[in-house]
Amino acid sequence: MLAAGGAAALTRADQFWGLPGLFVVYLDLAALWTGIPYAAWLVAILGCHEMGHYLACRYYRIDATPPLFLPGPQFPFGTLGAFIRIRSPFADRNVLFDVGIAGPLAGFAVTVPALLYGLAHSTVVATSPELGVTLGDSLLSRLLAFLVGPPTPDGTTLLVHPAAYAGWVGLFATAMNLLPIGQLDGGHVTYALSPRLHLWVSRLALVGMLALGVFYLPWAFWGLILALALGTRHPRLVDESRPLSRGRRLVAILGLAILILCFIPTPFAELGG
Repeated sequence: MLAAGGAAALTRADQFWGLPGLFVVYLDLAALWTGIPYAAWLVAILGCHEMGHYLACRYYRIDATPPLFLPGPQFPFGTLGAFIRIRSPFADRNVLFDVGIAGPLAGFAVTVPALLYGLAHSTVVATSPELGVTLGDSLLSRLLAFLVGPPTPDGTTLLVHPAAYAGWVGLFATAMNLLPIGQLDGGHVTYALSPRLHLWVSRLALVGMLALGVFYLPWAFWGLILALALGTRHPRLVDESRPLSRGRRLVAILGLAILILCFIPTPFAELGG
């Protein structure tokens, strides 16, 4: 995350979660207290994302579980995310689109306030390798840092508030889910737009992730995981003859815009200084 002056904004993992180490172990109540804003905002972002899917399923009477949260390692996120399990087939392309896009839109609606609040309450400190992790920028994070964040003169760094870090994680999760691959949310949207085109778009997106690995190696790793776990195919719908409505096609453009705004080319530019 870059502040308006161009200095990288750093965040310390141990500031948010307590003792340093791989897994969360809370023995310091003061450190636990500082982690509450991060946890609250992140649970809200992930929960709203999955509730968007869940409520859309309920609207269309699709059998689905309520949101389930997965705990994860302390660094970098403290969670492996959240999910719902959908146990019924989708009736047609309009239903698939509504369920697929509802999650990213709902999560994004909470991500932006988290960033605005967090950046407005972030502090400027002297740049030092001891600060820890350098967060990469998205177009949206850079814009919001310019609008509401404090200025960062040369030699200073924006130490982001826990809410801002939760919002940054929300950007990353939103972009990852909107990738047009397999059965990711972006894959659902792409299939709803064109079942014939979906397979080729998925393949191109995976190739693009592998190509990005030349500049930032983790993208190649994530692309490989997605290829092995999800593949590029999408289950057929009950009725694929009904076309996607014009209004939903316009919303798909909004989804593409959100993907572009949220995508972070180098999520962690430096580690540990």
